[in-house]
Amino acid sequence: MSPLSPQQLYRARCLSLTGPLKNSHNPVLSVNATEMAAAACHPPTRFHHVHGANICIDPSHTQATRVESFANGLCFSQEPLEPGQIFLVEIEEKELGWCGHLRVGLTAHDPRSLDVVPEYSLPDLVNMGDTWVFAITRHHNRVTPDGSAARLQGFLSDPYLLIEQVRIPRDKLVGRSRPSQYSHMLDDLYKTNVLPPTARRSRIGVLYAIRSDGMADMHIIINGEDMGPSARSLPSSRPLYAVIDVFASTKSVRVIQVEYGFPSLQTLCRLVIQKHIVHRLAIDGLDLPPLLKNFCKYE
Repeated sequence: MSPLSPQQLYRARCLSLTGPLKNSHNPVLSVNATEMAAAACHPPTRFHHVHGANICIDPSHTQATRVESFANGLCFSQEPLEPGQIFLVEIEEKELGWCGHLRVGLTAHDPRSLDVVPEYSLPDLVNMGDTWVFAITRHHNRVTPDGSAARLQGFLSDPYLLIEQVRIPRDKLVGRSRPSQYSHMLDDLYKTNVLPPTARRSRIGVLYAIRSDGMADMHIIINGEDMGPSARSLPSSRPLYAVIDVFASTKSVRVIQVEYGFPSLQTLCRLVIQKHIVHRLAIDGLDLPPLLKNFCKYE
């Protein structure tokens, strides 16, 4: 008998829990037990020890910084991603003077098998085959079929990101600007994703979802919005590693750990508090611990 792939092991671990759990009072809290099992199965995401020549990885393997030039910034996930598992990073630092931005995608190449890490994800790594990389731009990133609308209005009105059978609370997926003296003037924009994709604190992730025919589609997630299937018919039977190219004007990124299934109690508290305030600066006047205030303001 041939050994099971990581994806088959993932399905086997979650197979024992099935059936929907319904909440008649709040449909948002209705969840399938398989989804809850999947949530418990996803391990933390970190960067691989194999990376580009100009990259410095911090001791926790959750921050990658390009220390010189604009290239040789390739990074990989430490482990192959499981179906529906997102590798999410936040842009920590920018560097002026370069043309181009972060690049993300998936590869079926085990980073340890690379004799030399390519200088660029596009075109070098892609030209090696079995690699799919998407260049993030400041404006248009969404892949739309048949010329349909490039942006869906009110996408943050749904608290969950839904792709095929994947269900992820949006809260951790959305990057926000830091509140300032005039933040209240921008709160409406703030709530509907004011950050451009390439801005500092923007959050960008990659995942793949299994289709009914057994193949997989790669999806890029930018600040809680699905950009559509950026690559189709990926071989889901093979291990797929996340690719993060810290390229050009993007200088440093940090891995964000994501909640699956239900949001955490901490996140739910933040949502309730935000619902009852006029704007972010009003949080400072609440009788709350400073750490909770900072959390509610995304600081």
